[in-house]
Amino acid sequence: MSTRLELPDIEWRRVSPKYVVVDFFGTLIFAVIVVAATSVPAFLTKNALLWAIPASLAVIFIITLALTPRRVRALGYQLRADDLLFRKGLMFQRFVAVPYGRMQLVDINRGPLDRAVGLSELKFVTAAAASGVVIPGLPETVAEELRDKLVALAETRRAGL
Repeated sequence: MSTRLELPDIEWRRVSPKYVVVDFFGTLIFAVIVVAATSVPAFLTKNALLWAIPASLAVIFIITLALTPRRVRALGYQLRADDLLFRKGLMFQRFVAVPYGRMQLVDINRGPLDRAVGLSELKFVTAAAASGVVIPGLPETVAEELRDKLVALAETRRAGL
């Protein structure tokens, strides 16, 4: 007997494959900064044992970078009748349902790497602080259309409250 909750067969919309580039280089830049910063004490003190810290961080970041394409493929969203369902995660999957009537703000953000490849991220803010959802890696036109559609849905659902 299985106690696992099965979601209905849903067609998931995935983020753009170009988001792999954005996520990879964003993580790479962060990794270089962190490894360089943790190398400073080992370099200044000439203590060989302190080199274990940046070395172990470098290994962790290399594994993270290797898993980036798979992690991006795990991102997806679905527009359902009453809410937007968002999923992410490889080992630890997270599913978040954001009811249309609870959306207070739908925001589009474009960082420098996102703009370079023509992508945006869509952020939903609800009354609950912990329930904010960000869908990264959407093409600019898709993000704008989705924002407009979600704002319209949120307005119709809020009218019934």
